[in-house]
Amino acid sequence: MVDIWGETAPGFEPVREAFARNFREHGELGAAFALYAGGRKVVDLWGGDARPEVGGRPAPAVPWTADTAQVLRSVTKGLTATAALHLVQRGGLDLDAPVAAYWPEFAAAGKERVPVRWLLSHQAGVPALDVPLRVEDVIAWEPAAAAVAAQAPAWEPGTAHGYHPYTFGWLVGEVVRRASGRSLGQYFAEEIARPLGLDLWIGLPAEARPRVGLLVDLPAPEAAQTGPNGLRLRPRQAVVDAYQDPTSLTARSFAAVRPGVDLNDPAVQSAEIPGAGGIGTARSVARLYAALIGGADRHGGPAGQLLPPLLDPALLHEATGPEVKGPDRILIVSTSFGLGFFRHGPSSPMSSPAAFGHPGRGGSLGFADPELGIGFGYVTNGMQPGVTGDIRSRTLIAAVLGCL
Repeated sequence: MVDIWGETAPGFEPVREAFARNFREHGELGAAFALYAGGRKVVDLWGGDARPEVGGRPAPAVPWTADTAQVLRSVTKGLTATAALHLVQRGGLDLDAPVAAYWPEFAAAGKERVPVRWLLSHQAGVPALDVPLRVEDVIAWEPAAAAVAAQAPAWEPGTAHGYHPYTFGWLVGEVVRRASGRSLGQYFAEEIARPLGLDLWIGLPAEARPRVGLLVDLPAPEAAQTGPNGLRLRPRQAVVDAYQDPTSLTARSFAAVRPGVDLNDPAVQSAEIPGAGGIGTARSVARLYAALIGGADRHGGPAGQLLPPLLDPALLHEATGPEVKGPDRILIVSTSFGLGFFRHGPSSPMSSPAAFGHPGRGGSLGFADPELGIGFGYVTNGMQPGVTGDIRSRTLIAAVLGCL
């Protein structure tokens, strides 16, 4: 029996039970979940081990605490998109300008007309690299940015979309750096995280290192072919084949760094990896998404007083509308993206068609639903196979919907 810690507002007790059920039934090791609704934090839960005693590790397990932070994997892309859109709002970046206007080297190999919005909507056509990066290239930043600038597109940009697992971060991050004069992580810290009081980082500061949990790869739990509401839980054979064939564009995109990046490595955690290496707490993920829709409270302010929306409503509407929808060249299934955000759908289930956000490979998920007025943040260190969420996040979503 795992102890569950934290708070739930009256009426949200079923969410606590759903969170506990993930430990009992769905293989959870350590996790946290937070929910903002109507401008206030109504759920803030954690449990299990932040650093489990698994895989022959001699160190004893370390319990998850209120301040435990976790590597977010691709939940980071939502943070990265928010930074880019904030710069757009400030007038420092034009979504329809050619990327090459900010980053001349990007014009190589026929990419001179690619606009900034195609980077955010996974239409640029450079999810894979002909020569995979080394980990030291990723840590240094400049070699990674140079590689994506030089890469020839896998399809004619703008004619299709396909998820960019790693390269999204260098594409968006470098254009933000060129346009603002600040790295993506620095811009996010100074303009978004600090003003909102968020424990979210793209490039972990040394003083926060002791708070970070340990990622652990887990097998997928036995599950029915479909879950609640008929959502498919097991991938189609075409998806399995794409991941298992090392020559496929899918496999090459997820192998843009070889050997793979160890996200438990302190050197990697301190580096800026805006596609997959962000670190933070569930409550800060939930608060960020609440702030995007104007549903975050003022710290220290009068009860019920809300911050203005982080992004102008017109820009947010543009950013969360369907830029692309349909067959995904990388994930194989049908996906729908706005400007940097997944949109709710069968491959990326959230709370309603109005919801937008980003899952992280292995299980974590952050999103907002402007119609329901919620900001949702779930982080886990038990990395189950899957890119766009699993039974644990879906169990939490179902419980939240039952309480609203």
